[in-house]
Amino acid sequence: MREIGHFIGGRAVAGTSGNFGEVFNPATGEVSARVAMASAAELDQAVAAARAAWPAWAAMPPLRRARVMFRFKELLERDRKKLAAAITAEHGKTLADAEGEVQRGLEVVEFACGIPHLLKGEYTEAVGTGIEAWSVRQPLGVVAGITPFNFPVMVPLWMLPVALACGNCFILKPSEKDPSPSLMLGELLKEAGLPDGVFNVVQGGRTAVEAILEHPGIEAISFVGSTPIAQTVYRGGTAHNKRVQALGGAKNHLVVMPDADMDDAVDALMGAAYGSAGERCMAVSVAVAVGNAGDRLIQKLEPRVRALKVGPGTDPEAEMGPLVTREHRDKVAGYVDQGVKEGAKLVVDGRGLSLQGYENGFFIGGSLFDDVKPGMRIYNEEIFGPVLSVVRAPDLSGAVKLVNDHQFGNGVAIFTADGGAARDFASGIKVGMVGVNVPIPVPMAFHSFGGWKQSLFGDHHIHGPEGVRFYTRYKAITQRWPTGARRGPEFTMPTLGR
Repeated sequence: MREIGHFIGGRAVAGTSGNFGEVFNPATGEVSARVAMASAAELDQAVAAARAAWPAWAAMPPLRRARVMFRFKELLERDRKKLAAAITAEHGKTLADAEGEVQRGLEVVEFACGIPHLLKGEYTEAVGTGIEAWSVRQPLGVVAGITPFNFPVMVPLWMLPVALACGNCFILKPSEKDPSPSLMLGELLKEAGLPDGVFNVVQGGRTAVEAILEHPGIEAISFVGSTPIAQTVYRGGTAHNKRVQALGGAKNHLVVMPDADMDDAVDALMGAAYGSAGERCMAVSVAVAVGNAGDRLIQKLEPRVRALKVGPGTDPEAEMGPLVTREHRDKVAGYVDQGVKEGAKLVVDGRGLSLQGYENGFFIGGSLFDDVKPGMRIYNEEIFGPVLSVVRAPDLSGAVKLVNDHQFGNGVAIFTADGGAARDFASGIKVGMVGVNVPIPVPMAFHSFGGWKQSLFGDHHIHGPEGVRFYTRYKAITQRWPTGARRGPEFTMPTLGR
């Protein structure tokens, strides 16, 4: 059985705790490897390696750090298909989707290549007589990232390129469900010229996370995952005086106005709701049909959902692969059960799907509900699977109220031909990322990603300019040189501008 260990001090390291978790091939249901589950002592080894490497890395000119990112970018492009294959083997998403994941992560590396410009401070001459002032941004030290199973390459690449380029050392705790890509990233960074110890990978579960929250040598934590764990990470990290950004769950709505191009809206919903089997924090799980749009929307959606091509991620014709584990598949099926019990109309039932030759795989078909009401669990909670709920709203203001009243505020979209309605919607909606005729409004790397309400804990969104601010501290410097004349002590509040 293949064993997946850690990456510490620039090399692969076997686990020493004696505890292991199982890694599955989701398409077959077979165990493909076992992954080491780190102890607090193993995390301490990674922190020690990072702290030893940090002074030299932080002192390195930003231009030289950027050159490492340039080489890393080239290596990611070279090994794009290898990374995608590793994602599909352990997560289950289609190869095309996995390649798209690598590309979106690579774009953050491209952003980090411009770090010399992004770290520039401000300078003011003569803020007072003979006095200058300027500002700088300096790295924090050793920082950590705790990342989810659904994007084992993209989400780490939302964090580590910016953190490293800013001069920090980074410890990655990836999901134990699909850990192999994290080690591939470590090897590529080493090949790119990153000094040993600047990037480390510690595999594991709850013990590793708790050790990260408590370790005095870690200055900041980035997290992406479910809202309950995001809250735990935020509270635990800040209680230990760490800077924390914790991105939580989502219930993303797509509002379909009566004047929308219905075929376009249906295409958008199919990809956004069922792509990656709904295992995306930006997946659309609620369609809000406004006015008379509902019946037309269901009429067009139903045959499309029934015709979804479900298969192993390696099948080039598959539109949707399996879910990541058997337990998660059963949990999603349980939500469908709950929706039926609560009185929602199950238009398409994806439960019980079995594929010839893959009977033990973690497959479930696409499900479609109509007449879903606020208060139902399938409306209130994040399902994280291929289940789309259609909710009816009488008008745009009713749709906006539905979205704004929900506990989550990650992403939202509106499909309409009315520019005024779109403008009012974008202005009044209480959600962090908004799409107008764009179903999954994930910002490009030179903007920043993050939600509102229960979808984000902390003050900073992730990657982009917000990422630079998160991974650096602002320092203001005021300077005066003696001119020969003594000034004597000043006991009043200094007012330099006089």
